[in-house]
Amino acid sequence: MFAVIKTGGKQYRVAKDDVIVVEKLEGKAGGKITFSDVLMTGDGKSLKLGKDLGGVTVTGTLVETKKGDKITVFKKRRRNTYRRRAGHRQAESHVQITAIGSAKQDKE
Repeated sequence: MFAVIKTGGKQYRVAKDDVIVVEKLEGKAGGKITFSDVLMTGDGKSLKLGKDLGGVTVTGTLVETKKGDKITVFKKRRRNTYRRRAGHRQAESHVQITAIGSAKQDKE
């Protein structure tokens, strides 16, 4: 079974036991994360979209939050002796997906 979730302005296709890298989420390592913004679910034979979802959530465990790889930003204008160099490291969270199901199933 898989699901498509939306977090941090991006969409991710996830399945049970997947580890995904998303934009920084609040919480401590080992904490439980619930994604309620599920766009689609499927099991290989059937798909559920939109109103058919009816409260489906995806739960996961926050593995770690750290800075990503460094990206170098370099600006140059030719013949003007204009050069600017800067670096950036985006904060990212690693989440392991533990379950895909409805809110009713998670409580049972």
